[in-house]
Amino acid sequence: MAKTRVVVDPVTRIEGHLRIEVQAEEGMIANAWAMSTQFRGIEIIMEGRDPRDAWAFTQRICGVCTVVHAVASCRAVEDALDIRIPPNANLIRNLIHGMQFIQDHVIHFYHLHALDWVDVVSALDADPHDTARIAASISPWPLNSATYYAEVQDRFKTFVSSGQLGIFKNGYWGHPAYKLPPAVNLLAVAHYLEALDWQKDIIRLHTIFGGKNPHPNFLVGGMASAINLDDTATINAESLTEIRAMILRAKRFVEQVYWPDLMAIAGFYKEWAAIGGGTPNYLAVGEFPDGDIRDIDTLYLPRGIILDNDLSQVHPYDHNLVKEYITSSWYEYADGDGAGLHPWEGETKAKYTGPQPPWEYLQDETKYTWMKAPRYEGRPMEVGPLARMLVAYASGHEDAQALVNEALGRLGVGPAALFSTLGRTAARGIETVLLARRMEVWYDRLVERIKSGDTQTFVSDKWEPSSWPDRAQGYGYLDAPRGALGHWVQIENGSISRYQCVVPTTWNASPRDAEGQPGPYEAALMDNHPLAIPDQPIEILRTIHSFDPCNACGVHVLDPEGNTVTEVRVQ
Repeated sequence: MAKTRVVVDPVTRIEGHLRIEVQAEEGMIANAWAMSTQFRGIEIIMEGRDPRDAWAFTQRICGVCTVVHAVASCRAVEDALDIRIPPNANLIRNLIHGMQFIQDHVIHFYHLHALDWVDVVSALDADPHDTARIAASISPWPLNSATYYAEVQDRFKTFVSSGQLGIFKNGYWGHPAYKLPPAVNLLAVAHYLEALDWQKDIIRLHTIFGGKNPHPNFLVGGMASAINLDDTATINAESLTEIRAMILRAKRFVEQVYWPDLMAIAGFYKEWAAIGGGTPNYLAVGEFPDGDIRDIDTLYLPRGIILDNDLSQVHPYDHNLVKEYITSSWYEYADGDGAGLHPWEGETKAKYTGPQPPWEYLQDETKYTWMKAPRYEGRPMEVGPLARMLVAYASGHEDAQALVNEALGRLGVGPAALFSTLGRTAARGIETVLLARRMEVWYDRLVERIKSGDTQTFVSDKWEPSSWPDRAQGYGYLDAPRGALGHWVQIENGSISRYQCVVPTTWNASPRDAEGQPGPYEAALMDNHPLAIPDQPIEILRTIHSFDPCNACGVHVLDPEGNTVTEVRVQ
């Protein structure tokens, strides 16, 4: 039987360079490979540096996932040096990280993923009155009027008639896989544009607590956020009031726009509840501690592992069981390609053995990517919102269970639907609602502590290297918007001797290992996955985008000599 080879390179609307190759037979994907074509050398940069500065360097791994790398790095160094941060600092980190989640998930839905389901050109044919009627039936959002949607449609018509689709240029508009009626497409386009303004408003919380965005300031030992209610140069009464208003605006948009839109759109694509599940194993390291980060029982989002799609049991997680393999990766280990190394033993030794670009196909190569293959006790693991919500649901997290059951009920599907492309997308929305509501709890606790006279945000003990042991090692875990993140640091004589990061997209975009096990992206594309029109592979984009790839976190271009690595020309 003839096989059709399809290459999607680059996969757009993500951060970083991702290439997907598949083989299709009779409209279904039979085999798939996920490839990252960039190299990250950030671990090499870290060697010999002051561990107190590590967060600032690792934060630059990515211009999107900035907060998460900074916090994971701080936690790793604090673990190594046995530093316990003040409660206020922990609450501020939760607020910064929580708002990163909310902004990131909403941006992902509207600006990175929704266009896989929404035919924006179809919105031109909508009746604004129909759109207003549908919008009012699912949400009390104040802009739900025919006049408003007519204005949006007119703006969009002007945009299209100019011949420059701009941000909407690259799409398979008119593809038969699109199923939304024009009125719903217009609703989604309107909220796409609203979300652009909304997200830049609420993320200003980072600039208040961290001084700037997208790379807020952090500090080993706490936060560089001085608090004095009467001082205009610090966190004061006025800035706290402004933060509270941002939290409320974030929550309102999530509850009245994002969540209703997600449920409405998902209702037209229920068949995707049986497509794209892939790897049956899920890992969540847990996040948002109410107390010290070492006390995992205080985590708002619990830690654990789901195996074989079995929600009856949550298995414990032990970072010592994580190993990275390079069977299919352009690296070399001193002990050979078959070795699996824990990050405290990790090596970042690049060895490119593939063809010179431009490539026709990489799937025929033994090694085909710059991504390593993390495995947990030898198993590929999916990480991200779906993993977190599955672990929370199976752990008895009441808030998560209520929203998951609400979503399943509204869609008329059972729990098995969670293990899918649609389930992955719904889980992200569920998590966003949970965190938008939790932000008020963290804010209120911070204000209560400040009112009681506690303004401490930093501990200075163990700050000086003279107080450190000659050798120390630490692990900083964090569940980022895209999934489980780990930073491992080893310190000798006051300097970093080894630094390794295992990031969410490394887990999800990992290649085949020595046992031939595909990574989550690859497995998802081979799980009951359609491909109707090979040269318009919208189905591939739907599943890959449902993971929210961030390849720059998994790989990063660097030439330590400062030489040009590549040139990109736009014509």
